[in-house]
Amino acid sequence: MLTISEMIVIVLLGFFILYLFLLSVLALFAKKKILRETKKLRRFACVVPAHNEELTIEKTVKSLLGIEYPRTLYDVIVLADNCTDLTAEIARANDVRVCERVDSLHRGKGRVLRWGFDLLAGDPKNYEAYVVIDADSIVSKNFLHVMNNYLEQSYGSIQAADLVEPKPGSWSSEVARVAFTLFNYVRPLGRKVIGCSAGLRGNGMCFSSETMRQVPWQAHSLTEDLEYGIILLLNGITTVFAPEASVIATMPARPQNAESQRARWETGRFAIVRRYVPKLLKAAIRHPSLTLADALIELLTPAFVNMMGVIIAALIIELMLSLVGVRGEILYLELWSGLLLVCVCYILVGLWSSGADSLLFKATLYFPRYLLWKMKLYFKLMVNGVTKEWVRTTRESVQ
Repeated sequence: MLTISEMIVIVLLGFFILYLFLLSVLALFAKKKILRETKKLRRFACVVPAHNEELTIEKTVKSLLGIEYPRTLYDVIVLADNCTDLTAEIARANDVRVCERVDSLHRGKGRVLRWGFDLLAGDPKNYEAYVVIDADSIVSKNFLHVMNNYLEQSYGSIQAADLVEPKPGSWSSEVARVAFTLFNYVRPLGRKVIGCSAGLRGNGMCFSSETMRQVPWQAHSLTEDLEYGIILLLNGITTVFAPEASVIATMPARPQNAESQRARWETGRFAIVRRYVPKLLKAAIRHPSLTLADALIELLTPAFVNMMGVIIAALIIELMLSLVGVRGEILYLELWSGLLLVCVCYILVGLWSSGADSLLFKATLYFPRYLLWKMKLYFKLMVNGVTKEWVRTTRESVQ
């Protein structure tokens, strides 16, 4: 017989994994938006927050300048935040606007975005929408046309597909590409089918000026994008997913260079869970809706690879207990094996729905190695403690 604790763990993991699998199945039925001619072309401010990004800023700026949209209707603004390298000089050399900020006491992407939005709110050009692009990214040439089309449909918060540049041979980067595809593309696509909020991913975000006036940027945590998406939702503004446009970010090829980024995501998410689960729960009780319930589930769902690691570990333990005769029943093995099968189906169906290439499917073979790397990272966090400071991801030379 299953103990109560075992049953609770299996039920909780089963619920979260089945929900993710459902989203991947729903993504199969999603259709991309047919872009139609709009009544007007809006004026955009393309904001690039940057802290010591001299290795990547030129590539990003040139990508933005290459967008197929009337050049007179959008500006590229680099927010050089506490830079001590050549980020500002390189950006200026590419004929874009650079706003330099020096404030060592209030560092981080969330802080500089609030500063930048406040600065641009009074700009005489009267921007009608703001786009946020990370300083290590390439944008699709149709980006602003897609954003303009969604703004025309009265959406005030839009999230493009935030994906990762392929790096065959780098297991760390390729696993990140799988994770981004599932988390930043498949899940939002499934949610779009049922009319739920896509949430914000930090890169490839677009906000109407009306949205920014109604709910000014007020997210200063380590995971500022997740926080602001929830704040918008609590104020009645959902984020729509725009899979027709994309931003392609560069992940570190060397796993040691990805540690600060992953640590920031992991520790930052815990803080958001503690702060916003009660607020979302309260809102869902007062105004029951699938959108709020989905946002609550999304926030409570543990990292998929962590859940998969627990299931694999439990399955191995149960198998060993059965072999030595401690467990006489096969029910445990059946349950854990069933959950592992659903995990595999979630990955495969999700990648299929995203139109993934063969290299992405092959990258799933790196998952065991990634699990070990993540366990090592958690051990370091336990020993060294977690930081509340924003720590920049180590960049690598652009080829």
